[in-house]
Amino acid sequence: MSTTDAPAAPPTSPDIPAPGLAPSPTPAPAPAPASTTSTPAVTAPQDRPARRTVAWRVRFAVLCLVWGFSFLFIKVGTEGFAPLQVTLGRVAFGALVLLVFLAIKRERLPRSARTWGHLAVAAFLLNALPFSLFAYSELTIPSTLASICNATSPLWGMALSVVALSEDRPTRRRVAGLGIGFLGVLTVLGAWQGFSGTDLTGTAMALGASLSYPVGWIYVRRTLARDQHSHLAMSSAQLLLATAQLAVVTALFTPLPTSFPLVPLLAVFALGALGTGIAFLLQYGLVAEVGPTTAQMVTYFIPVIATASGVALLNEHLTWNTPLGALIVLAGAALTQSKPRTP
Repeated sequence: MSTTDAPAAPPTSPDIPAPGLAPSPTPAPAPAPASTTSTPAVTAPQDRPARRTVAWRVRFAVLCLVWGFSFLFIKVGTEGFAPLQVTLGRVAFGALVLLVFLAIKRERLPRSARTWGHLAVAAFLLNALPFSLFAYSELTIPSTLASICNATSPLWGMALSVVALSEDRPTRRRVAGLGIGFLGVLTVLGAWQGFSGTDLTGTAMALGASLSYPVGWIYVRRTLARDQHSHLAMSSAQLLLATAQLAVVTALFTPLPTSFPLVPLLAVFALGALGTGIAFLLQYGLVAEVGPTTAQMVTYFIPVIATASGVALLNEHLTWNTPLGALIVLAGAALTQSKPRTP
C-alpha cells in the first residue's frame, strides 16, 4: 500500500513500493500503501547502513499485519456500509491520525496553492480512486484475490515508468519480471479454464486500483519531488484533500446510512486509523532506520497475511492456483525492482 490497499502515500524511493497496499518501482512523496498503500512529495532516504535495533523487527511485523489485514477490513466494512462510505471513513480516520501527529510535532500544512493543486491530483490517484475501486471490487471478489491484484502494482509501475520516465530504462531482468508477473495473474485467474468462477468486473476494478498507484507516483515524481515540506505535512494535506473529494462524491451518490453496525464500523476505523494513518508512520520510520530495500520487503508479506486472514476468518475458498499464482506474481514483482549486482 496497497493496499493496501495502500496508505495515503508512504515514503518511497525507486527501491521501495508503497503497498496498499501496493508496490511500485517509482518514488512517491510522503503519503500511504500501503498501498495501501501507499504519497506526496519528498523522496525517501536512500538505502544505507543505518542504526538497527531489535525494535524495528517488531514494527516491521506490525506493519505487515496491519496492511495484510486491510483487505479483510474492507470486506467487513462493506458488509455494513456502501463502498464509498467505507473509503470516506478510511481516509477521514487516516487524516485524523496524521493531523494529531502533525500537531504534536508542531508542523504546518503546506501553504502554496501550487502544492495543494498537485496534492489534489495525488489524493485522487493515490487515495480516493484506488481505495474506492478496492472497496467496490470486494463486493464481488474475495479479499484474497484483491490482495493479489494489489501485488501487481510494481508490474504496472515498471511498464509505465519506461514510457513516462525517460531516465528509467528497461533491463532484461525487469522485462522478464513483467512477463513472469503477467503469467502469475493468469494463473490466479485460471485462464486455462476460461476464467470460470471469477468475477471479471470485480477483478478489473482491483487491477485498476493497483494501476492507479504507479500513475499517481509518476505524477508526484514529476510535480512534487522537489517540494521541501515534510512527509508528514504533505501526507496530512493529501489525506485531507482525499477526504474532501470523497465527502462530495459520497454525498451525491450514496444515501446516508440508516444504522452503524458495530463490527463494520470498527473495521472501517481500523482500516483508516491503523492501515492508513499509523501504517504511514511505521513505514516512514522503517525507511529512515533500516533503509528502503529492507522496508520494502513488507510488500511480499501482505498477500500471505491477507490470504491467511481471508481463509481463516472469512471462510473464503482457496484453490491451488491462487497461492501458486500469487507466488509467481510476487517473484515477477521482485524481479522488476531488483538491480544487477555491481562488482
